[in-house]
Amino acid sequence: MIRIKVLGVKGILLLIITLLTSSCGIYSFTGTSISPDIKTISIQNYTNETGLGPSRLSQNFTEKLKEYFLQNSNLKLVKSDGDIQINGNITGYVLAPVGAQQTTSQFQTGQASRLTISVKTTFQNAVDETQNYDKTFSFYSDFTTGTNLSSVETQKVEEITDQIVLDIFNASVANW
Repeated sequence: MIRIKVLGVKGILLLIITLLTSSCGIYSFTGTSISPDIKTISIQNYTNETGLGPSRLSQNFTEKLKEYFLQNSNLKLVKSDGDIQINGNITGYVLAPVGAQQTTSQFQTGQASRLTISVKTTFQNAVDETQNYDKTFSFYSDFTTGTNLSSVETQKVEEITDQIVLDIFNASVANW
């Protein structure tokens, strides 16, 4: 009798879990809202229009963007003419001082430095053209002024590009 009761509870739990995890629409656990009609994505190589930054910045950014879409959606990557098409350019790579500190009565120096990267992205949805956009995404990371950029550049570029990739993903398929 106890065994039947346990199986009954397990059966009910299994049913509840199945109902909760079955998809009733176009939403998923990753937060995407991709129409079931959209099966493919093409992401063209981003170009670095600034001439600044690491030599492989545009290639690394493009690969990171492709990887993120493949890992967080059910889309298949195609070379061109995907149901979703993404392309763009790195339009900004700026190192600037942040804040000011008076060192003498005449001069001020920054307390920190800020690396900012900007990326212009064109998104085209072949199924629903109302979702198409041209946007610039930008993010920055600060580090102490006494630190040489070359010693933190790899880490800062990765941190910034990770955030920009997330922002592009959210604007493209998460509808956030």
